[in-house]
Amino acid sequence: MFFGQDVTQIAFIFMVAISVGGLAVAILFPMFGGSPASKRIQATTSGTKMVARQSLRSRLMEDPKDARRKQIQESLNQVAEREKQRKQRITLRTQIAQAGLDLTVRNFWLASFCIGAAFAAASYFFGAPIYVTGAAAVVGFLGFPRWVIKFLRTRRQNTFLNDFADAIDVMVRGLKSGLPVTDAMRVIAAESGPPVGPEFMEIVEGQRVGISIDQGVERMVERMPLPEVNFLAIVMSIQSKTGGNLSEALGNLSKVLRDRKKMKSKIKAVSQEAKSSAAIIGSLPFLIMTGMMFMSPGYLDPMFNTSLGNLLVIGSAVWMTLGVLVMKKMINIDI
Repeated sequence: MFFGQDVTQIAFIFMVAISVGGLAVAILFPMFGGSPASKRIQATTSGTKMVARQSLRSRLMEDPKDARRKQIQESLNQVAEREKQRKQRITLRTQIAQAGLDLTVRNFWLASFCIGAAFAAASYFFGAPIYVTGAAAVVGFLGFPRWVIKFLRTRRQNTFLNDFADAIDVMVRGLKSGLPVTDAMRVIAAESGPPVGPEFMEIVEGQRVGISIDQGVERMVERMPLPEVNFLAIVMSIQSKTGGNLSEALGNLSKVLRDRKKMKSKIKAVSQEAKSSAAIIGSLPFLIMTGMMFMSPGYLDPMFNTSLGNLLVIGSAVWMTLGVLVMKKMINIDI
């Protein structure tokens, strides 16, 4: 059976069009989104999960407790992510703010330069060698100022922890008596001493410029990076998104804070014997050396006047330092 020439040409053109169209779809379609299989493969390889679409019936029959649990889990994940980002961006300006100093970075470096020059001048005045003078300058410029910042940060954080649980109790009593959260925080800011009072005052003042309470607590965590303050941030963040009895949640938080404080005091008391032993062992060589220098003044001269003696002194100092650091790491227990 034969068709006419026109019909054959039309069929040929139709087949060519279908072939070209199929080839174009096969080449261009993956560029504009791809098939569901390719999307699933991409989601699997990228480590992300495809969100299943819930039906209307499943959404209506969903347990409110499950929805609240999901919201709490999402809030905790967000807080954990912000905590990771916060630890990655601890700058010198942040460390100065955490120490409670009203000092700019420029003035800090100027003060560090002056301290380094003073250390170098003092070592040169006492007749130390040139390399000792250079080491003293480096210590005064980089080491000593940062040690002071760390010392002030630790002292401020310890002072904050001593009064933080009482501040939470004041907030709980204010909420139970009918005060809003802002007024309860204002009472803490007015009645508590530094650094608790000024930190809560920052939250109260931030509300005047449109900063919410949970955002203000997040900023307080940046200025006071303590687990106890992070607990408060988690409670405020969850309460702002899921609701609930805030006074009850803060009451439980106050109990947790007091239990942590009690546990730290217990650990400090138990480890005090080990700390005393470490202090005695660390200071014993220096006490013996001082006694020998008074009883036999020339007995230890080869340790300081010969190359072998200097090497022995340096090696002993290194091993003593390593031993003290190991003992400190074993004694200090963080909870």
